[in-house]
Amino acid sequence: MTAAIDVTLDAVIVAVTDDRPRILTVAGPSGPPRIPSGPLDPELDKTLEQAMRRWIDQLAGVGIGYAEQLYTFGDRKRGSRRDGAARWLSVAYLALVREEVPPPGASWVDVYDLFPWEDHREGRPALIDGTLLPALEAWAGSAPSDASVRSERIAVMFGREAGWDGIRVLERYELLYEAGLVTEAHVDAGTPPTSCQAPVAGTTMASDDRRIAATALGRLRGKLTYRPVVFELLPDRFTLSLLQRTVEALSGMRLHTQNFRRLVERNRLVEGTGVVAATGGRPGELFRFRPEVYRERPRPGVGVPYR
Repeated sequence: MTAAIDVTLDAVIVAVTDDRPRILTVAGPSGPPRIPSGPLDPELDKTLEQAMRRWIDQLAGVGIGYAEQLYTFGDRKRGSRRDGAARWLSVAYLALVREEVPPPGASWVDVYDLFPWEDHREGRPALIDGTLLPALEAWAGSAPSDASVRSERIAVMFGREAGWDGIRVLERYELLYEAGLVTEAHVDAGTPPTSCQAPVAGTTMASDDRRIAATALGRLRGKLTYRPVVFELLPDRFTLSLLQRTVEALSGMRLHTQNFRRLVERNRLVEGTGVVAATGGRPGELFRFRPEVYRERPRPGVGVPYR
């Protein structure tokens, strides 16, 4: 007799508030927070996305704009959330929203608390060269036969030669996991860390939820280069400064202001409203997204210059 498979729909719900990218999490039964997850109702839901939107609305009352399926996670080590089920499969989605007050039992978590090595807006994080790379080098040197392969991966993932590639979020997390430098690796293995495997900074999540969040951040960073998804996270009217800071928050990189504005204007992504923002600082005109750009350009992104 074939054992049942437990299928859930998980959503990495992303917002940007006060120049910080954040994801919605819920409290687990015990221990670390987890990504919101809901069931598929075969009779009620015609599609998986319909099911995901339904239960998110029920859970958080959050209005989702853009959503896309990320991946199906189903490694055997995940176990099951339900008695009698042999495997637990998660169909994960990325969903973009404007932050609202979370319901009881839920909270917004800063993405860079999960992945502190990914935020380069104030320069290369000291954590990388001071903690991560020495630990990774020790791990590479301990390999019986593939030390050079490990060293090459480290150099590529952390931009030692070719520069930092912001889209490789998942690959960096998986490298740290393989090296035993994140808590989840030891939880999954059921073993304590060795002397050279002290878990590094970064908020732990339940199961493989931090891996799912890494997948979402990498996908979103890639989308910025060819889809105008950033506007799903902004109010209907915004200043160019807010647009730039939101792109910087997601990409983890500072952008040259004049180059960024020239790119936005050249691609005709926005149009002025003629209204000046009523702020305490330097006044700026309010703009809005031009949906006509979908018909005018095949890849209307904001062109983040990942090296």
